[in-house]
Amino acid sequence: MQERLKELRKMAEAKIKSAHDLETLKELKIKFLGKKGELTSVLRGMGSLSPEERPVVGALANEIRNRLEELISSKEGELEEAKLEQKLKEETIDVTLPSVSFPMGAIHPLQAVIEELEDIFIGMGFEIAEGPEVETDKFNFEMLNFLKDHPARDMQDSFYITPEILLRTHTSSVQARTMLAKKGEVPVRIICPGKVYRRDSDDATHSHQFMQIEGLVVDRNISMSELKGVLFTFIKKIFGEDTEVRLRPSFFPFTEPSVEVDIYDPKKGWLEILGAGMVHPRVLEKSGYNPERYTGFAFGAGIERIAMLKYGIDDIRHFYNNDLRFLRQFQSE
Repeated sequence: MQERLKELRKMAEAKIKSAHDLETLKELKIKFLGKKGELTSVLRGMGSLSPEERPVVGALANEIRNRLEELISSKEGELEEAKLEQKLKEETIDVTLPSVSFPMGAIHPLQAVIEELEDIFIGMGFEIAEGPEVETDKFNFEMLNFLKDHPARDMQDSFYITPEILLRTHTSSVQARTMLAKKGEVPVRIICPGKVYRRDSDDATHSHQFMQIEGLVVDRNISMSELKGVLFTFIKKIFGEDTEVRLRPSFFPFTEPSVEVDIYDPKKGWLEILGAGMVHPRVLEKSGYNPERYTGFAFGAGIERIAMLKYGIDDIRHFYNNDLRFLRQFQSE
């Protein structure tokens, strides 16, 4: 039996050393060391050996098993390393070849303007406030001093869902919600950027959906001069320090006195960009603020209008047509 074991070891070692791939090596391991392998088959005949021979044959069998396992493990490592080297050789990348160019995205011009405005107003101590786009008549109109027969409440001007629910026509509703949530606490210093909706015919300067940014400040001793300072600061930061600005008297239900704000364009003359004014005492009172103690100012501007003037865009529909030729103009180098 010892001779048979030695022959088995010699044959197994030769086959293992000559194995050329991992699959062959796996088959050899099963063939020689598996439960039904050749080494096990030889050892099944130990029952016929004398008590003196069994320990000798058992020790030899264990020695052969250990030797073959070490040989298989060593060969497995060699084959895996060779396989990896071959794979690396096949997958070698020539770094001198021209690279593939991937198209890069860009921030939408409206989003770029919003982020710029937010940076400017945050720098002046404002916070960003948000509110629902599906709004109630109470916050969209009533809280802002729009009387029941005001033209803005007309079904032909707003998108009503029910008689008391509509798509908000301005982000001023966020101002009313914020003041109520503050429960009379001051200061209130917020801006409210967001989408608004009005029933309008789409053309180069009008859209049924557009974006506004509105601002609100409420505190003790707030004056018109502070409103003027905030407006002039943000306009000059957006359009340039040399921008000429003027204020004209106007009317809004939620501010008194009210003004329209224009900037001067050398090619087009004076252009209106926003409306503003001192918060109407009734609006303060409805929102839980004593108008005898607190005052405030508010303003609102169309983000598309600012973007069109800033970038020289002549048609508001470009912002919503998803034309890549238009959007690529705002792509960073």
